[in-house]
Amino acid sequence: MIDIIRSIVQYFNYFILLYFLAIGSIYILLSFLSFYNLKRYLNNQAFKDLKDVFKLKKYKSISLIVPAYNEEAGIYTSILALLQLEYPEYKIIVVNDGSKDQTLNILKEKFDAVAVPYLPFDHIPTEKVNAVYICKNHKNLVIVDKQNGGKADAINVGINISDGDLIIVVDADSIIERDSLLKMSYPFVENENVIAVGGTVRIANGCQINKGYVTSVDLPKSWLAKFQVVEYIRAFMFGRNGFQIMDGILIISGAFSCFKRSELIKVNGFLKDCIGEDMEIIVRMHRLLRKENPKALISFIPDPVCWTEAPESTKILSRQRKRWQKGTIVSLMLHKQLLFNPRYRLLGMIVFPYFVFFEMFGPVIEAIGYIIFFISLIFGMVSLNFALVLLSAAILYGVVLSLLSVILEELTFRKYPRTLYLIELFVIAVLENFGYRQLTLWYRFIGSLEYFFGDRKWGHMEKKGFSS
Repeated sequence: MIDIIRSIVQYFNYFILLYFLAIGSIYILLSFLSFYNLKRYLNNQAFKDLKDVFKLKKYKSISLIVPAYNEEAGIYTSILALLQLEYPEYKIIVVNDGSKDQTLNILKEKFDAVAVPYLPFDHIPTEKVNAVYICKNHKNLVIVDKQNGGKADAINVGINISDGDLIIVVDADSIIERDSLLKMSYPFVENENVIAVGGTVRIANGCQINKGYVTSVDLPKSWLAKFQVVEYIRAFMFGRNGFQIMDGILIISGAFSCFKRSELIKVNGFLKDCIGEDMEIIVRMHRLLRKENPKALISFIPDPVCWTEAPESTKILSRQRKRWQKGTIVSLMLHKQLLFNPRYRLLGMIVFPYFVFFEMFGPVIEAIGYIIFFISLIFGMVSLNFALVLLSAAILYGVVLSLLSVILEELTFRKYPRTLYLIELFVIAVLENFGYRQLTLWYRFIGSLEYFFGDRKWGHMEKKGFSS
């Protein structure tokens, strides 16, 4: 019996080794694809002045929706930033989703808001709207107060009362750069088949903020937030960029995303009470709209256009990562028809299976793999040489990819121009693989268990807000 158990454990360890080698090889491939996509994007942008382009081509009007729930810490700074954006025609719609703090009162007081009668342009089902306000000193700012229904429901209210050609959704705790609307809307002008666009998100912790504008890019003081800086660089530099080549963008960040309003109406808006509404809407648009138009395209802009607040405590980080993992599972399970479906080409045959096997089941496989590996090591079921090979596959791949991400960032956008910051980023890129990545893996593993055992709660997120 002991020999049988030993054999099973050894075979499982070999499986885990192959798993780490497979996912590492996939990441290396994504890095090459990302480099090609970045080079192509930067070459296209090199001689392009977006302001001049929009003078020549018909721009699309934008309705910018900001869902807000208990955002008193940073809502004023965030809206100030949005009011400074460069774009010919845009409207900001802040949707207060039944906040229990002073979010609504701050908005009404700071922006001199008065209630007005309203009629929605569309009728996606939502919770009751209590009131709509316009602002005397900012004609393009609208404030909506509604009963609590969740983020997706708040976005749908914004869609109902919006009239722009494009819908941009921005988290209330995010700050976007002044030319972001120009960059995000251009793909829709350039290609009529584009139905959604996502942008790069960076960590704002540590940055200097003045009147809602990032005036100086600095690294956070918190090591937990520093690790997330490199993590975000890696995720957007390699993940999104690589999948863009395969027309396989399955998620665009909920912190900053842009959609054709007409296409959102076709799919009946965002799914209410969905944990990962930002991923689910993208997967659903792929599944439904590409049937109607096989050329329908969901694109990605690699420019760093959005800055968001990252958790600085393990308690909040754990809630965030468990929620992200549950959202991934929900989105993939709801649209499992895409799995190995040749109708969706590379997305159905490669990208969706990758997300199922490595993003949905990955945390469970890796966490169990680590546990069994260390038990095997303690009881002498694996040799030292095998242990070194497995740890190399599990950790060194991550170190190499993180270092490549920082190098690629330095060669392209250089958002951290100081030499001292660059050195620190290289150190962080190495250190995050020895503890931080295992910590987030554990949170995702717990999130998976919670989901499959019926705990599908959102989890409360506490925010400090941006200081000036």
